[in-house]
Amino acid sequence: MDIEQKQADLIDHFVKQASVLKGSSLAPVIIEATSNSNLFAFSEILAVPNVAELQGTEHSSYLNLLRLFAHGTWSDYKNHAGSLPSLIPEQVLKLKQLTVLTLAETSKVLPYDQLMQELDVTNVRELEDFLINESMYAGIVRGKLDQLRRCFEVQFAAGRDLRPGQLGCMIQTLSSWLATSDNLLITIQEKIKWADTMSELDKKHKKELDEKVEEVKKSLSLKADMDFRGHEEMYFEPGGVMDFEEDRVRPKRIEVVLRLKVPAYRNLPSLLLMTRAFEMILVEGAFSLEHTSMLRRT
Repeated sequence: MDIEQKQADLIDHFVKQASVLKGSSLAPVIIEATSNSNLFAFSEILAVPNVAELQGTEHSSYLNLLRLFAHGTWSDYKNHAGSLPSLIPEQVLKLKQLTVLTLAETSKVLPYDQLMQELDVTNVRELEDFLINESMYAGIVRGKLDQLRRCFEVQFAAGRDLRPGQLGCMIQTLSSWLATSDNLLITIQEKIKWADTMSELDKKHKKELDEKVEEVKKSLSLKADMDFRGHEEMYFEPGGVMDFEEDRVRPKRIEVVLRLKVPAYRNLPSLLLMTRAFEMILVEGAFSLEHTSMLRRT
């Protein structure tokens, strides 16, 4: 059973007892409640009408004691010990545990010196034993003991009963937090909207750029093809027959033409240029050999 459920069961038990008792018979109930090792909340017991009726009576000191355990600290008890009932060891331990919870409400880093003063502890060893065995093992706080810095770093602390007037302050704090959260949510939504807009613009720009690149590629490809066709026509003669003299000097002409025309292909891919050149050399070489053979036969 977890701490919350234990406390709920104990509160229900003590509320039922206080509801059927009056006057001096309530004192043992209050002592038992403030001594119980698993109970750290007392506002429900204070709200019982029979308990509230102790105000102004000879037993009002027990009502004040219950209020001390609900909202006060060990230092508060020492300052008003003359008007309060004496405490048994279990009550002293409980009030010191509640003191740690109160200190943890205001700061998450508690210096050893402050804790020793508030808890009436004389040395660090005794303080650390109390924090480990009576606070952390009890489940009311979690944290880290820093011996180098001489402090207790609080990571979690159970809540205490709300003190008179504290509810308004808590509502104000929560309202401020809610307003800040709303403003943050609006800012996040605006950032998301801006990011979506920029993403759409980026996609549109990329699409336009891709279209322009494709247009340039098509234009360059068409221009290269036209240039190549123009140069290709320069290598062939109408009629397909050349005289012997022209055939004899043809290799030189091919060499000269290639040397003159190669720079014109600088804008073409190297592989295409080499392929076309070899094709023209092979065609011209084959034609020259065939023409020479025909002349020799005649």
